[in-house]
Amino acid sequence: MDRRQFLAGGTIAAAATPLAARTAALPLNPLSADVAALPVVARFTTDDGAWEVREDLTTRDGMLALVRGGEAVLLPKRTEAAHATATPVWLGLDLKAIALADADLLADRLLAGGGDPDPEQVCAAAPPSGSRFDPDKLGARLPWTTFVGTRQAGDTMPVFPNGRTRGYRPEHAFAALSGDEGAKTRFEGMLGGWLPAVHKVIPISATAWYDLIVFADVDANDPLLVQTWHRTMRVERGRVTEVHYGHSYAAFPPRRPHPTAEAFYRALLRFAQVWHAELADLAPVALPDPVYPDMVAHAFAREIVVRPGGTYPKYGVVDRDYVGPEYDGFQDIFTSSLYANLEWGRFAQAKAVLDEYFDDFVGDDGMVDMRGPEVPQFGLTLSLIARYLRYTGDIATIARIKDKVVATARILAELHDQALALPASDRGHGLLHGWSESDACLHPDPSLWWKPYWNNSAWAVRGWRDIARVWPGLGSRAEADDWTRRANRLEGHLVRRIRQEVRRDLKPPYLGPLPGAEGTFRQALATGKPSEQGWSHRVYAELLQADVLPADLAGLIADCVRGHGGTCIGVTANFAPANDTHRDQLGFISYGHARALLRLGRIEEYLLFLHSHRFHSHLPGSWVAGEVSGIDGDLPLFCMPAQLTIPLLVRWMLAIEDDDADRLDLGLGLPRAWFASGKEIALKQVPTRWGRVDYATRFDTAARQATATVSFGAQGPASARVRFRLPVRLLSATVNGRPVRLTGDTITIDARTGGRFEIIARTT
Repeated sequence: MDRRQFLAGGTIAAAATPLAARTAALPLNPLSADVAALPVVARFTTDDGAWEVREDLTTRDGMLALVRGGEAVLLPKRTEAAHATATPVWLGLDLKAIALADADLLADRLLAGGGDPDPEQVCAAAPPSGSRFDPDKLGARLPWTTFVGTRQAGDTMPVFPNGRTRGYRPEHAFAALSGDEGAKTRFEGMLGGWLPAVHKVIPISATAWYDLIVFADVDANDPLLVQTWHRTMRVERGRVTEVHYGHSYAAFPPRRPHPTAEAFYRALLRFAQVWHAELADLAPVALPDPVYPDMVAHAFAREIVVRPGGTYPKYGVVDRDYVGPEYDGFQDIFTSSLYANLEWGRFAQAKAVLDEYFDDFVGDDGMVDMRGPEVPQFGLTLSLIARYLRYTGDIATIARIKDKVVATARILAELHDQALALPASDRGHGLLHGWSESDACLHPDPSLWWKPYWNNSAWAVRGWRDIARVWPGLGSRAEADDWTRRANRLEGHLVRRIRQEVRRDLKPPYLGPLPGAEGTFRQALATGKPSEQGWSHRVYAELLQADVLPADLAGLIADCVRGHGGTCIGVTANFAPANDTHRDQLGFISYGHARALLRLGRIEEYLLFLHSHRFHSHLPGSWVAGEVSGIDGDLPLFCMPAQLTIPLLVRWMLAIEDDDADRLDLGLGLPRAWFASGKEIALKQVPTRWGRVDYATRFDTAARQATATVSFGAQGPASARVRFRLPVRLLSATVNGRPVRLTGDTITIDARTGGRFEIIARTT
């Protein structure tokens, strides 16, 4: 697009380039003996030569490989049960008791041992999301469970439990697949680990199943319609007994015959080529549990699918109430995307998202083209613009929108001035008033939620402070100084008011979502009347994320949320009055809560949050992330910001920057079991405000020695803290061969001069 001005010769490449320019990366691997031994199921040719399709069908998760000579494109399978398998349900607890309790009973059970939570037990804590829903009770919603699409298409295509789309039905080939009843015991996954290609296994017997693959046609250029490729086969005792291929629609002979196997696999090769090229700039990561790197990659692929053209914002898909244009300017779509793409080095996509939003949705006065602007998100926007500049050095892009950035900061200043003008006796004196939740404006009297919520002020502090640090190179020193003064003044007042409002008569101590709140948020919501404490989940999550409170207050608030009905299996709950039937996770704005747990050193809770979000805020296998997800197997509604939570959590557990100090923490939240596995943990070329950083660590169980290597460019932080969460105690450590002091399981390095550091830690 002409209005996008990229730095000439810079590090940012175009995100929306022609298809031909995005297909250079073909993930070829040397042909191993195991793959060479697999049976050939098909052959096809391309301009690059002759290919064989080799596939292991002895198991539902067998390898599929596209082989040319001594090289292969590997497309492994990994499926998860889309039906409940764990007994007893809810770890043996009663659902009514779980729903009614102020405490998070399932989290308490999973953390009772005092160590890291067991992922398998976390998975077993509730039925899989979407495993027990009744299609007849969805109202106007369609019972789709995943979707496919391309960058260039302006819409997506839903895929239903039995593998059908809105244009193609596998039951035309196999009558037994008709309807979704037989698909209730299905297994779901994606081809290639993370590629946006649906893979389903629907059991027939212990030795037979239907195997279905669905993916979008990456070469189709319809403006809205998503063309789809389909393979539906019956497998018995490791052999294909019948297979059918499809493209978008039922056959209409002789004009529209069924596609050949050769056409299907040629399209599959193109699909893999295009999607690997799309994510070529993703910071490489290796973890002992390969699911998490795949979830990271899939989230970014899914974002490209959801956004028309790969960049235009959309909150959801398919369902009109979530994909409608009235949601496109929702601030959370923008901030979650910019944040996640920056943290993983996807600077081209970050720039495209930033340009799109400020050009199409931010006015010259700083207001966003969306009903119900959220005050904290203005502050988060300022903070992320500062992060963008620090990571990319792309001054030209920020200079182009400079006036709108200043206008955004002035919105907060206007609200601050209004608050300061209130009488000193007013409960909201000095604190920013306004909506912190967009939905507030949809009610007959939205003034009920025009209040001094803590997160409004917390994010004003953080936003002003962060943008002021980078502004002297772009705007006036006077503007930066004003923002800094305001941030310091507001921070001091905010901390004092919060300390005054803590209720220590409750256990754990309680803080309401705004000064002067009557009763707890659960009590307020239980009246059945509109309450100023509605959407308090957003207040706490964003207050914690802003990182402007002393550690003791941040810890108190984390305790308050968990102890007064505010979490569900460790994830921020969708706040609701106590009830007999449900307790829900809030998947899409909760990442700030998790980040605070990590900063506070509450690693076990952070890991519970991570695993619980993976298993209970996503549909199994298809990894469709829910905005709000229950724990009784209901079908949640997808939203894109929820999908980007796992990438943020994985990045931070490996590498997280202090918001104010010159410090980088590496390995702060890694599970002890990952070290105990002896496998390498690595994150390469991860962006930070000190430049790109390489980090790798491993524990040699036989030698009882842990190593870590950290590489900076010409400059690093004053304090780089490397943590070894080993299953045994550390005795000593060296950095580049010199003995250093241990602080528990952490070694601190002065990395201001940059370079490479090798840390060796010896254990008992």
